[in-house]
Formats: sequence, C-alpha cells, structure tokens
Amino acid sequence: MSHTPVNRADPQTPHQDLHGEQGALRGEHPGRSRNPVIKVADLAWLEFEKPDLDRAEVFARDFGFAVAARTEGELWLRGTFAGSPCMVIRRGRASRFIGPAFRAAERADLDRLARATGSTVRDIGVPGGGQSVALLDPSGLPVRVVHCAEQLPALPEQETLILNFGTDHRRTNATQRPPREPSRIQRLGHVVLETRVFARTLDWYLDTLGMIVSDFLFLDGQRGRGPTMAFIRCDQGSMAVDHHTLALHLGPGTGYVHSAYQVTDLDAIAVGGEYLAERGYKRSWGIGRHIQGSQLFDYWRDPDHFMLEHFADGDLFSCDLEPGWAPMSASGLAQWGPPVTRDFLGANPSPAKLREVMTALRGDNELDPARLLGLMKAMSS
Repeated sequence: MSHTPVNRADPQTPHQDLHGEQGALRGEHPGRSRNPVIKVADLAWLEFEKPDLDRAEVFARDFGFAVAARTEGELWLRGTFAGSPCMVIRRGRASRFIGPAFRAAERADLDRLARATGSTVRDIGVPGGGQSVALLDPSGLPVRVVHCAEQLPALPEQETLILNFGTDHRRTNATQRPPREPSRIQRLGHVVLETRVFARTLDWYLDTLGMIVSDFLFLDGQRGRGPTMAFIRCDQGSMAVDHHTLALHLGPGTGYVHSAYQVTDLDAIAVGGEYLAERGYKRSWGIGRHIQGSQLFDYWRDPDHFMLEHFADGDLFSCDLEPGWAPMSASGLAQWGPPVTRDFLGANPSPAKLREVMTALRGDNELDPARLLGLMKAMSS
C-alpha cells in the first residue's frame, strides 16, 4: 500500500473541491464504523483456482508479475515491492476466484478477530510462513485476514523516465526509448467485488475489518434508497493510503469483478500494453484516467477471462477525509480515455448472465426490478 504522512488540523470534506461534488445528506451512511473489531492494514493477496498453472504463469510473466514460489499445485505471484505476495493460484478443476486476503496490522489482531467471530487462528503455507483467520462475508465470499512471519525482499524496479515539463528541462542531449517489455508490477492495489447484498456486505467490511469509505455512488432518482457502490480504503490514521483497497457494487452476480496492480508510470502502462497486445491478449478498456481514485488505468483479460488492471498515480487519503457522493454512470468512470466498453461493464448478454439476473430477482437480496433498471440506465449514461 502506498502511504504518506499527512498533517491536518481539521477534517476535510468533499465540499472543499477535493474529490466529490456532494457530501452526505442528513441520516445517510457515515462511511465508517464507530467500533470496528480490528483495522486491517492492507490487502495482502488474492486467491484463485485454475486448472492450468503453466498457462497462468505465462500470462502472469507477460502481465508483469514475478514468481515468488511454484510447486506442483500452487503458483505464488509477487511485485517488486517488499512485502507479501500479490496472488496465489492453486490447481483446481475449474477457473474461479476464491477470495481476498487482508493483512492484519499486528499478530494480536488475529486473536481479537478470532474471538469476536468464533473463528480459529491457523497456520498458512505462504512463502515465509504466516497465520490467518478464515471468515465469510455476507455474500458468502471467503475472506482471510493474515499475518505473515517474513516479508519478501524488494526486487529491482522498472526504470523511471526523466521527463521534460514546459521550461523545466531535466533531460537534454538524450532520447526517450523505453524498452518493449512487461509493465513490471510493483504491488497489488485493490480488488472490486459484486454483491447482491450491498448494504450488509459494506457494513461487514467496515464493522469487522475497520475499513472506511472514500466515495459512494448512487442511482439516479434512488439516492433515498442508499448507495449502490462504495470505494473503500484502509484506516491508518494520519497515514495517507490508497483511495480504495476494496470496491463493492450492487449487481446480480457475486464475487470478483477485477483486480488492480500498480506500475511505475504512464509509459510503463503503455509499453506493457503494447507488449500484451503483441502476444494476443485482449484489452478490456483503456488507456485512461479514472475519476474516483484518479488512477491512470489499462484493463486486460487473462486466458481464463479474469480482468486485471495496470494502474499508476492514484489518490492517497488519510482517515480525516469524509466520503464523497456522486451519481453512478458509465460516463462518470473516467476523466479521459476511450469510451467505456461493454466488456468492462459486464454488459455483454449471455445465458449465464441472464440466469444470474433471474436468480437475483427471485432471491432474498437488494436487487429488485427498480434497482436493476437503475443499474442498466447508469451503465448506458
């Protein structure tokens, strides 16, 4: 997680032109819990199953990961920053997302969490060793909270280019020729999850893991029913951290939408994208710059159709920044870049998607016809 100390005497609000056009109205969700069980420090890694680890490793290296460990049944991927791995892929019968693992700030937090949830602290086979508590969020998604015994050492970074700006000429008598190579991943930044029980799931992450909301999105004409998306960060007090480590949105599905991995800069994103395109991988959307979080972005599909993002230059918020509120819309996803694609929005019709929608509408959850129509309108606006 990127972090920078911030000294502010007074809480900052969205009305000071910081990150949102609107703040909360009276009685709306405060975006944080008054007394969370623990406060996780960061997202540690994501867990997947795939039947072909060799194919998974080829894409991982092309995307810019380094391999932290490889066995017959597991592939651990990492970035250049010191810390924990970014991802573990275990051999399984089908390709599927298992769940996220969050990093506990202290080993004692695992004991506190286990007591509060009736769980058990167990050893885990992460490179370097560690322990974890296994939980289920209200969507039924497995969530680990982990404490690693040892950190992986840092690896060499991708070279940062020296740029000229206006009359600030830092590079003279030299050319820019970034090599055509993978965008070297530095770290895992965030994961986006879809849920049919948005309000319950949001409160669970705030109450159980001590996370706080940076921005809420709501549907046009339905603000009174509450938000339908939240960008959520870790709470490290005055230490400024990523605008979002987790994003949740209401939808007919449950689970993984995409995950994001930080790289050095825009050139790393662009050159790495050319490298991926030359090898036949599919770009989902990009290159552009987001609104919520401000990241430069580029989205790709791996051979198993999971979406992964290269990003750089994201916002950093400390704990005293209050949530922004904005209407949800497809056009509101980016400040600049190509039009958002149907692939990115998950709007391509398929029998599986239709079954998902029908199951959600018949179930005991927060997706009713009005919400569904509102989501469809937002994704076409």
